[in-house]
Amino acid sequence: MGEVRIIGGQWRRSKLPVPDLPGLRPTSDRIRETLFNWLGQTLTGWRVLDAFAGSGALGFEAASRDAAEVVMLEREAALVDGLRQSQRRLKATTLIIHRANALNWMTACAARFDLIFLDPPFADDLFARALAAAVPLLADGGLIYVESPHEIAVPAGFTAWRQGRAGAVHYQLLRREDNPTP
Repeated sequence: MGEVRIIGGQWRRSKLPVPDLPGLRPTSDRIRETLFNWLGQTLTGWRVLDAFAGSGALGFEAASRDAAEVVMLEREAALVDGLRQSQRRLKATTLIIHRANALNWMTACAARFDLIFLDPPFADDLFARALAAAVPLLADGGLIYVESPHEIAVPAGFTAWRQGRAGAVHYQLLRREDNPTP
């Protein structure tokens, strides 16, 4: 079993366990640092959805930076158990963890989020469907972060506000063309 560290906020340097499971690929420290430099170091008051939580690196990072609420979705029972153990250890009261299929959950959800993380398993090729399910959940001025093995097609009405590449990982921060950033 490996681990990743939260890089900023109240739980800076806290470790999150990363089980050795096929397809599990936590967002690297370097990419998370870049992402949170783009977003700003605090997410005070933001509602965040981590749709394919995995190790929880993105969701815990957002919660560590004072997001008002972070909803984490994960379908694998072992990963959900690990997320809940980390939640208890850190006393992360703003986290809500659901064992769920992210696409089904997002399709049925009526809530709105300021930031949505989409980092599905690369082999499942869920990027277009995940984006389509996420767009209606985005609050005015909200942002969608996508991590993929290739540059993804930006949905109509959105721009790739920021983007980068680290090794085989492409990452993009998308925003609606007619909305300022939060």
